[in-house]
Amino acid sequence: MRWKQFLTPVKSFDRDQARNFIDSHAPDDHLILDVRQPKEYENGHIPGARLIPMAELPDRIPSLPTDKPILVYCAIGGRSRIAAQMLSGKGLKEVINLTGGFKAWEGLSAFGPREKGLDYFTGLQSAPETLIIAYSLESGLLDFYDTMAAKVKNQAASDLFKKMSGIEITHQARILKEYNRVSATETSREEFEKNILPGIIEGGMTTEEYAGLFQTDLEDLTQIIELAISIEAQALDLYLRAADFSQDKDSKEILSQIAKEEQTHIRLLGDLLAKED
Repeated sequence: MRWKQFLTPVKSFDRDQARNFIDSHAPDDHLILDVRQPKEYENGHIPGARLIPMAELPDRIPSLPTDKPILVYCAIGGRSRIAAQMLSGKGLKEVINLTGGFKAWEGLSAFGPREKGLDYFTGLQSAPETLIIAYSLESGLLDFYDTMAAKVKNQAASDLFKKMSGIEITHQARILKEYNRVSATETSREEFEKNILPGIIEGGMTTEEYAGLFQTDLEDLTQIIELAISIEAQALDLYLRAADFSQDKDSKEILSQIAKEEQTHIRLLGDLLAKED
């Protein structure tokens, strides 16, 4: 037994340092590693985190990237510290432990099992196929925002939903432009939408499922912004996990880029929420 390995000091970040670390790195430039149990992950996790339970970690070290930093976390920091010590000296670029774990995180979070939403992504799709699915998922959220804009009575809330709808339309236009580029076609929006998967919201849920999931006062602007942030966080989580899962280089890059755009959406909503406080 190499006891020295388990006594080696590890680099640690508190939650603010961890957030700054994630914000300052592109989605494909780092890995977030969750070493908790599947049920813990399902109940809440940092968007895009790869789940490798502690007991499986020794056998799965070869699957970890050696060219990017890895932020490791667990529930309160104990397991992740041991995991970080275990990973030290394994040829990895940099390993960082999140002090206090997910309990201390209090940042963006997603929920659901690691497979949630990935049935849309086989991991083998080509770049054009990936863009068709991404556009379809954006359509689900666009429908949600349009429905909410018409449903709420609060004018400020309605205006917010309309603004988010406009952002999704712009996002779809960029996806369509990228689709035409990678497929060397000039497909119109109308023609492209014939390929849409009906009724799927971005985070891998139907519009009806998401509307009923949160007990949100749809006349309270602050609660509505928080709802929008949670939805966008689910979308971010799905795109990051799909990028990690993808075996096609172009698809991986596309999904990572879409994830970056979701981060921008979340920052915009965060700015709006700060103005309400």
